[in-house]
Amino acid sequence: MNQALQFPALQALYPEILLVVGAMALLMLGVFRGDRSTGAVNGFAVLLLVAAGILVCLQDGTASAFHGSFVSDPFARFLKVVALIGSAVTIVLATEFLSAPHRQRYEFAILIMLATAGMMVLISATDLIALYLGLELMSLSLYVIAALDRDSLRSTEAGLKYFVLGALSSGMLLYGSSLVYGFTGTVEFAGIAKAAQNGGLGLTFGLVFLFAGLCFKVSAVPFHMWTPDVYEGAPTPVTAFFASAPKVAAMSVFVRASMTAFPGIAEQWQQIIVFVSIASMVLGGFAGIGQTNIKRLMAYSSIGNMGYALIGLAAGSPDGVQSVLIYVSLYVAMTLGMFACIIAMRRADGPVEKIADLAGLARTKPAMAFFLAMLLFSLAGVPPLAGFFGKFYVFLAAMKAGLYTLAILGVLASVVAAYYYLAIVKIMYFDEPATPFEPMRGELKTVLAVSGLFVLLFFVYPAPLVEAAAAAAKSLF
Repeated sequence: MNQALQFPALQALYPEILLVVGAMALLMLGVFRGDRSTGAVNGFAVLLLVAAGILVCLQDGTASAFHGSFVSDPFARFLKVVALIGSAVTIVLATEFLSAPHRQRYEFAILIMLATAGMMVLISATDLIALYLGLELMSLSLYVIAALDRDSLRSTEAGLKYFVLGALSSGMLLYGSSLVYGFTGTVEFAGIAKAAQNGGLGLTFGLVFLFAGLCFKVSAVPFHMWTPDVYEGAPTPVTAFFASAPKVAAMSVFVRASMTAFPGIAEQWQQIIVFVSIASMVLGGFAGIGQTNIKRLMAYSSIGNMGYALIGLAAGSPDGVQSVLIYVSLYVAMTLGMFACIIAMRRADGPVEKIADLAGLARTKPAMAFFLAMLLFSLAGVPPLAGFFGKFYVFLAAMKAGLYTLAILGVLASVVAAYYYLAIVKIMYFDEPATPFEPMRGELKTVLAVSGLFVLLFFVYPAPLVEAAAAAAKSLF
């Protein structure tokens, strides 16, 4: 029997196998019981995601499958846990949305599980074919859930825009992969690294197209154009998912491909990353200022935050990779808390999305206003909140690598972005109260409280996350 298919080799794939088999089983449950099974499917999906996370944590060392195309190492395990947390919390956040009779969709949780399985393959991919398979499994699920609310014109439009632009980016990534294969003669990252020592114009073109496809997935400039429209049009729980777990997977493959497949031409790809990082931070900072819809604001915030994370990748060092992992983890925690608040922005006549609707929230819902303010301060990078440490680590890594200009521009862009975060705090605490929101559901309170306390108290004991990120980063070198 082929060694790659032997049972012991598949141990590296146990979490992914659990998710795929579980998704198929839940699909059968949904097919036979219909939309009334939505609650049960959601509950089982969360349990399966938690079980997959436990399996990931129980893995040790470095294991591979399929002739090294798929690897389970500390880097992959760290990011898989973050992605699984983002996916599980998303299903929890969607409970209220899916409880309405006309919006019961048992397919939602199943698609989240399949997308997560794709993310986990993407995170562990060590060749271009596995990378593309993971990316497409993730992307195809995302296209569908973007248009989940079939009765909403905005949701349908968001799904169509995401699909068309996503297909374009996948084509660019595939074309870049074919060029890289053509000029190196291999699809394995290790083989590409050996063949790419001397560089070459054709390989550089392949690298550019490959990075273009990955930039689309992380919403980095100049491939960010889909983000504001899809974030605004998709159902809010779906937007929460787009803003968290898929970003983790896309950033992980960005880092792994850069560090392990193209270390010999680091100077060339560093120039690309520096440009993309600066452009993302600047656009995310300035374009967010004039936004009135909070979901569009979060889209530009996401673009800017991916720019900050790419600063660590531009450093091209173990410290840089560690800073990316820390930043992405903290970003997911902050984002999930933010979307718990956005989902809770609901009045008797339905949900609202205008930033002006938060006026006077400190007087009508002081606890929600406090935690939301802490999350906004953290996104702005105000010490001693968690977001400050995320930016501190990426700027420190850039300075250690001699990228002083990039670090300075990052600080300046952060100051610009702080304007629209602090403007929301001003609206909540100093404007006259608007019509109060309906009571916040229990699951939203839990997510907001956990996220808010994590951001607020991270400085007390940051060692576990920092040390885990350091061990994950070292495994790539």
